[in-house]
Amino acid sequence: MIQLIDTHAHLYSGKFDADRSHMVQRAIDAGIIRMYLPNIDTESIDGMMALEAAFPEHCFAMMGLHPSSVQPDTYESELKTVEKWLGERTWAGIGETGIDLYWDKTTLAIQQISFARQCEWAKELGRPIIIHSREANREALDIVKNAQDGRLRGIFHCFSGTLDEAREMIDLGFMLGIGGTLTYPKSELPNILREIPLHHIVLETDAPYLPPVPHRGKRNESAFIRHTAEALSEAKVLPMAEIARTTTANALRMFA
Repeated sequence: MIQLIDTHAHLYSGKFDADRSHMVQRAIDAGIIRMYLPNIDTESIDGMMALEAAFPEHCFAMMGLHPSSVQPDTYESELKTVEKWLGERTWAGIGETGIDLYWDKTTLAIQQISFARQCEWAKELGRPIIIHSREANREALDIVKNAQDGRLRGIFHCFSGTLDEAREMIDLGFMLGIGGTLTYPKSELPNILREIPLHHIVLETDAPYLPPVPHRGKRNESAFIRHTAEALSEAKVLPMAEIARTTTANALRMFA
């Protein structure tokens, strides 16, 4: 069986409350050997850790503060909670963090503070950082460039951008997280990814969001990552076995 890794899935989301265990088992049965769980904020920690405890060989938690949860009255206390948990145990990665200018441009300054601080923690702990960059690639790249001293590595999650931005991310030591948007009819990603060597790419779902074709309009889940892998195979004119082998090796190397 072809084995794949979902490097980004919010499987602790309330959208899975009715069938979470069955959903995870479906993914395992489909050959998804690992699922990495990015944190959102204080409210998501308990559910994320419970899922990791239930599937310790397949689900791996990360710790961070999502940019959409960076709010003036609470972000400092949220970051203190993240810092406390980072000192309690080893996490698969730091995140998700980054910059989101789609939902709220007014919090850009404090999003930058939060992201820069989490970059420092990632370097200190030697863990990869998972970057959310929505309508903010330039802003996110500027922070990464400023923080990069050879120790920072990670994934630009749900990559959407130009070929030049993709190359800049790679030059900074990052991989591109590719999800269901690759399968969308109007996506420019196939053209961009033809120019990107496969060893810079990892796969993700962002479940329960961004379901791939043929599941658009439905809840996404980790088992659906196979559709993204098939779309990448078609875009790069490579066998599925090679897509699976290389992206899985990339993910294991990133999270080692």
